[in-house]
Amino acid sequence: MKDGKRINVTRPFLPDFGEYMQELRPVWESHYLANRGSAVLRLEAMLREYLGVKNAVCFANGHAALEIAIQTLNLPRGSEIITTPYTFCSTTHAIVRSGMTPVFADIETAHFNIDPDAITALITPSTRAIVATHVYGFPCDVGRIEEIASRHGLYVIYDAAHAFGVKYRGVGIGNFGDASMFSTHATKAFHTIEGGILAYNDARFDPAMSRGHFGLGGDDEVSYVGTDAWMNEFEAVMGIVNLRHIGGIIAGRRAVAHRYWERLGGVEGIYCPRPDGNTEWNYVYLPVFFWGFRADRDKVKARLQENGIYARRYFYPLMNEAACYADDYGGADVPKARRAADNVLTLPLYSELEPDEVDKICDIILSM
Repeated sequence: MKDGKRINVTRPFLPDFGEYMQELRPVWESHYLANRGSAVLRLEAMLREYLGVKNAVCFANGHAALEIAIQTLNLPRGSEIITTPYTFCSTTHAIVRSGMTPVFADIETAHFNIDPDAITALITPSTRAIVATHVYGFPCDVGRIEEIASRHGLYVIYDAAHAFGVKYRGVGIGNFGDASMFSTHATKAFHTIEGGILAYNDARFDPAMSRGHFGLGGDDEVSYVGTDAWMNEFEAVMGIVNLRHIGGIIAGRRAVAHRYWERLGGVEGIYCPRPDGNTEWNYVYLPVFFWGFRADRDKVKARLQENGIYARRYFYPLMNEAACYADDYGGADVPKARRAADNVLTLPLYSELEPDEVDKICDIILSM
């Protein structure tokens, strides 16, 4: 590793420039850059096959896709949606910006997903849906969540921002629940520079496509209260090219993750979550929890940063304790989520991270 090289928590994969430009040329020559052009339609067809879902609609970003999915349910304003506090702020914002009330459930501590038992305890007559995050791409307990939802007549939307390409028991993760949102932001294992995907198998979500373009229906018809959220052609071309390389990208990330686990996995006071035998994972993030380690999380983070290594407290703070929500939801009973947020550090992980760079990161941690 070269001295002075900054190592960020992630780095986007970029294909060969010539390969990208070759795919971009027809778009360039067409002058058709937006509004579901040929590249977006082609990418969506590729995504349906790769994700194994009936419908995959591309949006400008994952947050817009999640927000539109919630709004497409047409729930009464103020309806309660049970969700997790241990997630990125987009999950909670999408609920609140859609006029719904988030109800925060605690998590389990194997993979840090929402705890089905905690969901059950929070259901009231006002509960209409569950929005659960596949944290770090590890699948939620989809079987129990969907059993709870069926018993109580609730919708289930999965924030699958981290879970692109993940399979659970051989089934694409986008097939669970009523709909799933995938992020294709540049920080993800598969990216379209910026973007998101709404995957669903039920036709009730077909209006989501219209809502993503100002709610426009036929000629001069405004059918829904919508927004401007369709993916553009340049981003779709990046997705087309990157999807060709996804196998190699994940293989490279897998090798990096396993090197971390070899160095840190057996160390007292450090917990490195890994996929279970039912999961085909995408190695999107490398979370490490400092539970009883000789240095706490923030000291480790500071020491790494002193050496040009920028890890993240991902996820911190809890969403119910974020400044914009603390007054209303700060008292939520979520001790397991709080412990996770106070001790997690997500280490650098990308397919081009070199073995000696991983070793340097681990050596710094182990020297504390």
